[in-house]
Amino acid sequence: MEQYANNLEALVQERTSDYLEEKKKCEELLYQLLPKSVASQLIKGQSVIAETYDQVTIYFSDIVGFTSLSAESTPMQVVDMLNDLYTCFDSIVENYDVYKVETIGDAYMVVSGLPVRNGNLHAREIARVSLALLAQVRDFRIRHRPSTQLKLRIGMHTGPCVAGVVGLKMPRYCLFGDTVNTASRMESNGEAMKIHVSSQTKEVLDTFKTFELRCRGQVEMKGKGIMTTYWLLGEKAPDNEDCSASSTATGKAAPEPDGNPAPESAVPAAPSPSHATPKSLNKLSINRSNQINNIDNKSYIIPDSSTPLLTNASRDSLV
Repeated sequence: MEQYANNLEALVQERTSDYLEEKKKCEELLYQLLPKSVASQLIKGQSVIAETYDQVTIYFSDIVGFTSLSAESTPMQVVDMLNDLYTCFDSIVENYDVYKVETIGDAYMVVSGLPVRNGNLHAREIARVSLALLAQVRDFRIRHRPSTQLKLRIGMHTGPCVAGVVGLKMPRYCLFGDTVNTASRMESNGEAMKIHVSSQTKEVLDTFKTFELRCRGQVEMKGKGIMTTYWLLGEKAPDNEDCSASSTATGKAAPEPDGNPAPESAVPAAPSPSHATPKSLNKLSINRSNQINNIDNKSYIIPDSSTPLLTNASRDSLV
């Protein structure tokens, strides 16, 4: 009888251990699908009510020429390309106060300002993410077409929205409202390797006094009428900070979208090798290797691209 009890106790411990392990896996999966605060509520058995946010900033990006690129590639090659690209994107996005909402094919959607509100920092966070992702795309190489330069088209808009969990079997954290549609239109009406910014987002970015923007002019947006929009060129270090300490040390600013040289103040000069100490050269090397993940005090200038604008008809389904 004692042997039977011992065996039964061991079996219970084993089953309990298996249960806890599976429970942990399910919770980890839920945390990957939903924002942490929302996932925690669901795990505790609490209902998640849709919430209204007065102001958030939404990012949309799309791969220019993705349809033709897919037609010239096998399905497995397309999957590998998107997996490689989004793995790079995800590693960058996690360094900022943003939440990746979803990816639909070649479309990538990110938001800042929810589910945890962050004042007016949402525009700054999305702007910095946009600059970092654009820089990453320049260095990205497609496995099966290494000579092809991938080009990204980015749009961002600021405004109110509603967010909540939709579905029970496969819950999704979804955003609703005109802000989502407008952000999508900003992307689809943008240009390759440029960041298209609405006037609402510009107003918030101007409060930081570090972002370089240039007026694009008035653009006809489907379902929105005529809107005045801007290009985000880059970010410069605040005047009261030592630029040389956080520079990527390129030494020369890239041209602005109109082809004119960028302001010298936008990119701090690198230290002269003849006067650099081993310690400073080592620091410079570290800064170069971290130029994507640590951009808080860095300068990014977006070069021009002569690639023509391609219509993104898939965005029409959002309206």
